[in-house]
Amino acid sequence: MKYKVTLNGRTYEVEVEAGQAMLLDEYEAIAPAPAAAAPAAPTPAAAAPAPAAKVATAAGEAVKAPMPGIVLKVQVQEGQAVKAGQVLVILEAMKMENEIVAPKAGTVAQIVAPKGSNVESGAPLVILA
Repeated sequence: MKYKVTLNGRTYEVEVEAGQAMLLDEYEAIAPAPAAAAPAAPTPAAAAPAPAAKVATAAGEAVKAPMPGIVLKVQVQEGQAVKAGQVLVILEAMKMENEIVAPKAGTVAQIVAPKGSNVESGAPLVILA
């Protein structure tokens, strides 16, 4: 069977027979759809920057997203004391739920990315004081 797999912007054509895979072709992925979707995107994009502006208001250590994804659950509240290793946020990335934990004990100063937020890698999720 032949499969096309896209990984990090590159598309690979792979043939699998009897449990053995063989690379047939490799090429750059082309995405023509975003050009058509760009006019519809500005309205939702305008609402997204609001959390980014909120980041500057709290002082402390930011717990950042290790990968891009969607915040499924926020397990803490502002003002709550947390222990090192305690789950702060559940982040869905590539259909997997990832627990984002507190790197140290402290108090939640601010929740930057609420439930349902779409975050990029390195984006602050929670600020610990």
